[in-house]
Amino acid sequence: MVFGLQKARIAKHFRPQADGRRVALSTRRGAGCGAETKGDEIMQREARSRRMETVRARPVAELLECPPATGLLLNGAAPCISFAAGETVFRQSETCLGLYLVVSGCFAREIQRLETRLTLSTARAGDLVELAAALGDGHHTYTLTAHSAGSLMMLPIETLNQAFQSYPPLRMHLLEELAREVSRAYYNCWLSRAAGRRRERPAA
Repeated sequence: MVFGLQKARIAKHFRPQADGRRVALSTRRGAGCGAETKGDEIMQREARSRRMETVRARPVAELLECPPATGLLLNGAAPCISFAAGETVFRQSETCLGLYLVVSGCFAREIQRLETRLTLSTARAGDLVELAAALGDGHHTYTLTAHSAGSLMMLPIETLNQAFQSYPPLRMHLLEELAREVSRAYYNCWLSRAAGRRRERPAA
């Protein structure tokens, strides 16, 4: 992959009543409520779609777009590292060596909280991994493990910082993507909780 130069290839029921007037009023109310409910659902779906669009991950080719000189700097220093299924790429709290781009395979993001290990999400081809560590305090926020055989391209921290100095907008693009990543995580958490509440209602 050539950063900044090549793009990654990488959804009537009626009952008779004695008073005909009451039937008419009741029918209108029922129809109105049904229409309002359906309209509310459509509006909610559209609102969710707009929210997801604002936090959707941008293509990696756009995020890493930069002048040719900066692109060559990144390309020249980015090794491609292969991992077998079950191998750990890095561990939570370790020093971050660079920003990773998944080239092939499937990798699991896992976090340790007290005595519990939680799987956050999976990373697949085209995903950038550990923006928070590479742009933050330099320590990994989770553990990355290969679910299947795959490979990652690593942009070393030193080279990444040189690229930021030569082309500052690159850092801004990545910071914006980090903000979208956090928003996606919160939104997906909200969706999971909302789905859980809907499942609990019939039992209640």
